[in-house]
Amino acid sequence: MASETFKKRQKEMARQTRQKEKALRRLQRREEKATAEPRTDGEDPDIAGIRPGPQPKLD
Repeated sequence: MASETFKKRQKEMARQTRQKEKALRRLQRREEKATAEPRTDGEDPDIAGIRPGPQPKLD
């Protein structure tokens, strides 16, 4: 019975640690977004140069 209590406590402590780490990552990401320079051209770099519709063949 005592080992069950110990396991439960260890599990809860691990959960709390993960939650704290997750909160830190969220805070860091929020700060990165706040300090990031805005895009000047307004175009998403991931989809730059892609046009709607069928794409031309590469060959």
